[in-house]
Amino acid sequence: MERGKKVVWLQALLGWVIILGCLALAGCGREEEGDPEYKLYYVNKEKTKTVAVGYEPQAGDALGMVQEFIEKLFQDTDSPDIRKAVPREVELLSWKLENAQLYLYFNGAYGEMDNVSEVLCRAAFVRTLTQVEEVECISFYVGDTPLVDANGTLIGLMTAESFIENPGEQINTIQTSNITLYFANKKGTKLMQEVQEVHYSSNISLEKLVMEQLLKGPSGEGMRPAVPDGTKLLGVSVSEGVCFVNLNEGFLSQNFDVSEPIVIYSIVNSLAELPNVNKVQISVNGDNSMAYREKFKLSDVYERNLDYLDDSAKTQEEQIKEGSEEIVDETEKEGAGG
Repeated sequence: MERGKKVVWLQALLGWVIILGCLALAGCGREEEGDPEYKLYYVNKEKTKTVAVGYEPQAGDALGMVQEFIEKLFQDTDSPDIRKAVPREVELLSWKLENAQLYLYFNGAYGEMDNVSEVLCRAAFVRTLTQVEEVECISFYVGDTPLVDANGTLIGLMTAESFIENPGEQINTIQTSNITLYFANKKGTKLMQEVQEVHYSSNISLEKLVMEQLLKGPSGEGMRPAVPDGTKLLGVSVSEGVCFVNLNEGFLSQNFDVSEPIVIYSIVNSLAELPNVNKVQISVNGDNSMAYREKFKLSDVYERNLDYLDDSAKTQEEQIKEGSEEIVDETEKEGAGG
């Protein structure tokens, strides 16, 4: 009997150990599951960067989540270390979600923000709202007018990749660079260079900036955009010297006024001007199994090619240099003849 009691007691003890172990494991699982899947983005009290705060939305559908996130972004915080990124006078007049693109329409006070505040505010909205699975990109409007930067340049579509802060740099750091873009000549048969001086935030990659300016078109005369009208940039990234460009279906529009290689090398040459880009691969909606006008396979990677460059598209420095060389040649000939 005594031995039987010991067996029963040991079995009961073992059972409790197993139960407690399962509870402990379940508790760990709940802790992991309890980590917020979503984040609301605010700014620090110094107004130099965005700050993420975990949040669990109550809404379960896309429209409900967008509305809930927007309401939260406009609410004051309880923490002294963070504050909402939206100034008190700024209002969101309306919004709509169509074909994975979210349109935000702000009042005129949005356009009166200083550059740093505007960039931080825009970053907070983009980082928060693109977490909704159905939101791929966001367009900002002041009234009915698309948002432009301090230089009058159209901001364009914002994606989750639009605000990737460089290590050690604050989001409000404004930089200036000269970028070389390749557009089509008026006939659409040759490429022409245009050097643009651009001012941009350090959180925007140069390859994204190049593509945005390329899609915007040339600022000078005698040129035209090579990329088909209606093309939108969905994403761009660089890995091991290869720049991967993801465009929407507008890229496949048949603009026969511009020849095929001019379209392709307008993108490739412009990106290849960057020091970190050696080759370029283009995809449409993430798919590179097709060909552009049945001649240029998108599965291939393309290198810089200046064979299509118009002779008249040489840079001013090159033209001055060549002019000087011609003068030297003529002088030498005259000297030889004398």
